[in-house]
Amino acid sequence: MSHFTFLRAEWPEVYEAARRAELAVVRDPRAACFYARRALELAVAWVYKHDPALRLPYQENLSALIHEPTFKTVAGEAVFAKARLLNSLGNRAVHGARPVPVDDAVTAVRELFHFAYWLGHTYSRGERPAPGAVFDASALTRPAPATSQPQTKPQEQQQTPQNAEQLRQLEETLRQRDEKLATLLADRSTLDEELQRLRAEVAAVRLAASGQPDTHDYSEAETRDAFIDLLLAEAGWPLDQSRDREFEVAGMPNNQGKGFVDYVLWGDDGKPLGLVEAKRTRRDPRVGQQQAKLYADCLEQQFGQRPVIFYTNGYEHWIWDDQAYPPRSMSGFLKKAELELLVQRRTTQKPLAEVEIDSRIVERFYQRRAIRRVAEAFERDRDRKALLVMATGAGKTRTVIALADLLMRANRVKRVLFLADRVALVRQAVNAFKLHLPDASPVNLVTEKEGDGRVFVSTYPTMMGLIDQSRESRDAQRRFGVGHFDLIVIDEAHRSVFQKYRAIFDYFDSLLVGLTATPKDEVSRNTYSLFDLEDGVPTDAYSLEEAVQDGFLVPPKAVSVPLKFQREGIRYDDL
Repeated sequence: MSHFTFLRAEWPEVYEAARRAELAVVRDPRAACFYARRALELAVAWVYKHDPALRLPYQENLSALIHEPTFKTVAGEAVFAKARLLNSLGNRAVHGARPVPVDDAVTAVRELFHFAYWLGHTYSRGERPAPGAVFDASALTRPAPATSQPQTKPQEQQQTPQNAEQLRQLEETLRQRDEKLATLLADRSTLDEELQRLRAEVAAVRLAASGQPDTHDYSEAETRDAFIDLLLAEAGWPLDQSRDREFEVAGMPNNQGKGFVDYVLWGDDGKPLGLVEAKRTRRDPRVGQQQAKLYADCLEQQFGQRPVIFYTNGYEHWIWDDQAYPPRSMSGFLKKAELELLVQRRTTQKPLAEVEIDSRIVERFYQRRAIRRVAEAFERDRDRKALLVMATGAGKTRTVIALADLLMRANRVKRVLFLADRVALVRQAVNAFKLHLPDASPVNLVTEKEGDGRVFVSTYPTMMGLIDQSRESRDAQRRFGVGHFDLIVIDEAHRSVFQKYRAIFDYFDSLLVGLTATPKDEVSRNTYSLFDLEDGVPTDAYSLEEAVQDGFLVPPKAVSVPLKFQREGIRYDDL
């Protein structure tokens, strides 16, 4: 019997993909993860098509669909976490060259079972899954009796495991065949009568289901552990040594004087670079902050190096380098090279006030003042965000190039991301970096998506796409992990920081500098809130009036340009 029989009547395509995932767990774990994600993809697409409460996100890939706030609200935190884990396991199977262990396949099918239960409980217009339904992992790995006859379809009996390239080709074929949600739902006023009827029916079913308690055990602890393991694996931590987990330390303030660190992230020299304290899913991860600090004290005492502290409940993650910054939320874990750099900077970084600003890049007093004020905010005030308001023509780009140069020479920054909202501005910025900071090897990510250097320039949509697709086929690590950039610069921050692009700043753990030419009393409230500043109080400002008074700019002149339709009118036949 399948775990997914309850899907067969109303969601036959989802059932078919889920069934294939079940049957492939032992024989072909990579395919099992692929088909589990495929089932999720089909289920999520069905929900978007039929539930009028959901809004389509900026693009139609699975990652964007499950992260859309309306979907997260409808699904709930536990189900959303399962969708994220399923998507990540499927991506690793398709884009990773390493063998996929059977445990990953079991995890994928288990998480799919819980997601499918939610789908059936929330949207089924017929038979709902039984309240006491449970997932039996042993049924997937138990060998079939020798005398039994397989009750599977011919395509389910494939014996040769599929490699990543074959699955990528299959994925592309299936996606070309799939219904395009953006086209289907582009204008909901033109939806055909049948779909309108179904959407109204589904809305009523979901409303009725919301009034019935969902008593299903969603195994949140298993999801938490699997998701933490997956995020650490994506950051390149193999966790294959016994001391990587539950590492015993001495010196804890308890009766036994001992404790066990959930995860220790080791450097090549055998010293701890980081530790991870995992708390229960329903608890605030910050509950583990003090315990994690005590573990860090013990590890420092034993190895002579203080590790960077992480604490998490599987959904929310916090980083605390208590020798540099207060704790802050982040969306994952740092790679080994990034943690090594963080630990190394404790002794190699230079005081910013002692590093000279390169006068070949900027020579005007207000540019140098802006750089010093941002440096003070980062170093003295321990802020990680700054906003510069400078008049157009005052040299905003050159100012941040000189700032980046200063931070690089002070060993505070290794890689920089410059974001602009138009391709033309990206080209201008790349040319400016090549002129003033050529050693940083500037990369235009719009045209050179595989390029490498120390400065990357991109539009917002391009960066969003690269975040979703940044998995190296070599080892399934994210190319652009959460700690890839040390500094992000936002050009034209007054008009570029839309809600859908704020996900970029939530994803990367970096210093953040915004640029705008809009006078400080006209910058929107949301822009200031993004930089954790009081409304109307940027880190530094240099207005058009000041620039004119100082002789760096000339006052604007009004030019009257009569419009053609005002002169000649509008005729219907010309429209």
